[in-house]
Amino acid sequence: QVQLVESGGGLVQAGGSLKLSCAASVSIFSIDVMGWFRQAPGKSRNHVATITSSGTTNYGDSVKGRFTISRVNVKNTVYLQMNGLKFEDTGVYYCYVARGLSQYWGQGTQVTVSS
Repeated sequence: QVQLVESGGGLVQAGGSLKLSCAASVSIFSIDVMGWFRQAPGKSRNHVATITSSGTTNYGDSVKGRFTISRVNVKNTVYLQMNGLKFEDTGVYYCYVARGLSQYWGQGTQVTVSS
């Protein structure tokens, strides 16, 4: 079992920045994929960014060039640096982990971007 705790969400004006953190309860050295998804009100949960154990990153089209995902294995933490935030980035951001055949989700952290 992997517990995930997100932090760093909040209210920010359009054009501003936030940095999300997700701390895992286990060592992430061997975790295949870690990442972030978001869910806007009334919409489905969508991929934002993921990073593999080898450091390969993948971003959703809407955040490319603005968001950066990173992981610090010794801290068992994955980060999402969000710059140039837009109103449409508003939503609940969920941390995600895939380890073997299992998937785990955090409780989510709210990000609200005011226009």
